[in-house]
Parts: sequence; structure tokens; C-alpha cells
Amino acid sequence: MSRPRLFQRILRRAAEHRWLPDGRLLEFYPPFLVMRIKVLEVSPQWRKVRIRLPLNAISRNPGGVMFGGYQAALADPIAALACARVFPGYSTWTRSMQIDFEIGGSSDLELRFEFPPDLEARIGGELARDGRSTPSFEYGYFLADGRRCTRIVNTVAIRPRGYSKATTPPAPEQGVD
Repeated sequence: MSRPRLFQRILRRAAEHRWLPDGRLLEFYPPFLVMRIKVLEVSPQWRKVRIRLPLNAISRNPGGVMFGGYQAALADPIAALACARVFPGYSTWTRSMQIDFEIGGSSDLELRFEFPPDLEARIGGELARDGRSTPSFEYGYFLADGRRCTRIVNTVAIRPRGYSKATTPPAPEQGVD
């Protein structure tokens, strides 16, 4: 068995048996491990998430600011992961994502995501009524001085477990904090 597959199996087992908190598991996810992210906060069921994305020699583009691809790679799964925790028993994945690079990411960046209670209630209603929902979340990256530099709008597909067009495995049955 190759090392990457073994590492993925270890991470999967750690998640199933809750050996590590969600934030540490995210830091050890291979693409994010290479990016050297630091999870600053993950509230219960992912209703609030803060992650530092460091600006370094690898993440800096020729213009001296953070590569957009680095930002996109980290921002992509966050809303879907949050939906999987808040609504276990459904398959979730990113349906689309829009990124607006408002100003250059000239320092370490902090991704800030919040799951608004009113949106959670709306999604719950749609799931109860239609069995599916496709909400959009707005969040962003912030510079060290607190200014937002990147605006993200991420649309998540929330579908019944076993949905034929699902591209990711479903969330665990039990709620994961």
C-alpha cells in the first residue's frame, strides 16, 4: 500500500474514532498540511471557523501577494464541511464558488466563516419540505490588519444520502462537533 493511501486511512480512522479534533484533522489533510494552515477556531458543528493561511515563499506570487489558487483551495470545502456537520445524514459538496480578490493578500490571511442561524433555519425548512437544498454562503479572507482582501460566495449542494450525482462520500451518521 502506498504511503498516501495509508495516511488517508489513518486520517479516516482518526476521524471515525475521534482521536483528534476536527481542526487538527483539517490541518493534517495532505493538501492543507503542505500549505501549513493553522486552524484557529472551529466551533461545535462548524458554525464558526477561523483558519490562518500563511504567506510564505511558496504561497507568494510574483507580485508579492498570496496566490489566488491557495485561497481557493482552502475556501472550497469549508461551507460543505459545515453543512455536513449541521445536517448529518446528507451528502454535501461545493456546487460553485465565486472569488473576488478585492485587494492583494500581502500578509498571512485569516479565513473567517460563519453559519448564520437564519440560513440554517431556511436550509432546515427546505430539507424538510424538498429533501434537498442549495444554499450560498458569503465569507472571506482577512489581512493581518483586519481588512477583508478576498470575498467568497460558495454554493453548497445538500442532497439525500446516496444521491446519484453526489461526488463526495456522505457525512457520518452521527453529528461531529
